Amino acid sequence: MPRVMFTISYAIKPDVRDSYLEHARRMKEHFTTVGKKNYSVFETRGKKNHFTEVFITNSVEEYDTLEDNQDEKTEALIGKLDEFIDENGMKYSTLLEAL
Repeated sequence: MPRVMFTISYAIKPDVRDSYLEHARRMKEHFTTVGKKNYSVFETRGKKNHFTEVFITNSVEEYDTLEDNQDEKTEALIGKLDEFIDENGMKYSTLLEAL
């Protein structure tokens, strides 16, 4: 079974950077401890305020269940992201491990 990497990329509004970083910390804590997800947030080198969230699952089946059984806090954390993201929105990518 190939592992799956799911990414969500976006730029944030510069004036909300500090609030976004605190929110990203809360998301990471919640997704990794409560949700038991392999989750990280990266900032693009050389492009301040451009971020990518990365989920890595051990199989396609695990990937398919990422959105199943989300608790209220998870939904609230995801919903709040809209406050930070610039007008270009989000870009999604799903990659399957080749080797």
